[in-house]
Amino acid sequence: MVGKVGCTSIKGKPKPNQGRWRKLLHNDYDPFVPRQWHIGHGRQLEIGPKALIMGILNVTPDSFSDGGRFDGTETAVAQAIAMVEAGADIIDVGGESTKPGAEAVDAATEQARIMPVINNLAQRGDVVISVDTYRAHTARMAVEAGAHIVNDVWGLQKEPEIADVVAATRSGVVIMHTGRERQRNRDVIADQIAFLSQSLEFANAARIAHSSIVLDPGFGFAKDNDENLELLARFDALHSLGYPLLTGTSRKRFIGHVTGRDAQNRDIGTAATSVVARMKGSAIFRVHDVTANKDALAIADAVISAGRTSGAGN
Repeated sequence: MVGKVGCTSIKGKPKPNQGRWRKLLHNDYDPFVPRQWHIGHGRQLEIGPKALIMGILNVTPDSFSDGGRFDGTETAVAQAIAMVEAGADIIDVGGESTKPGAEAVDAATEQARIMPVINNLAQRGDVVISVDTYRAHTARMAVEAGAHIVNDVWGLQKEPEIADVVAATRSGVVIMHTGRERQRNRDVIADQIAFLSQSLEFANAARIAHSSIVLDPGFGFAKDNDENLELLARFDALHSLGYPLLTGTSRKRFIGHVTGRDAQNRDIGTAATSVVARMKGSAIFRVHDVTANKDALAIADAVISAGRTSGAGN
């Protein structure tokens, strides 16, 4: 499906219309108001008043903190079920590592890793499944097998056809900022808004429903330690884009830079960043350790609720 919204065809590369996206910025967006996130297969999730947790399931041999632990179907499914039982609202299944320097895999390898897991989880009927891929064909296979959400680390810009898949299947989509390369003296928020606005042009051209879209600022992707911390400090500025936000800081290098911990020992630091992001309005949290983050976010939600109730009464 092709449409024009101030850009070229979805099959080409949309030309950023900065005047247009500046007009679309929402200065009154309230991230804590209840909203329905429309995802695939007729399902929806409420976001806003309560933080949602997306459990990470890397079916890979080389992911940076858990590579090789869940690269068999049986162990992967068991881990997914354990995360759901611990309180995960979504399970994000990925078959290609995105760590710096990771070896790229072809589509067939990615699909061979993730499809048995997705098929198994879909048969249960009680698991909301996200597929972590930038490939249009992989996304279609996963959604047809039962996945509800497409999580694209390239923000629909690596394979633009993936936007057509999301629109045609009415799936939920997470559009992530990945950045091309680190730039000296850039404004982190301005860079986010420019990139994500271009991704939204792809989404609009494909006629993806606004209520299906969540944005991810991409902590750790083409950002140094200081930029990641600045992004967290200024996180609430991203509400001007007018979409719910996902935070993916789990075990990232900048947490280790601050705490001195290796990847496997960054869950407390991760929970701290989750609380900061939640207080600044993040809706969804992509994490390895579901229990630690669920507890931390429950406290954040209680504080937010108390503050809003108190404010409403004044």
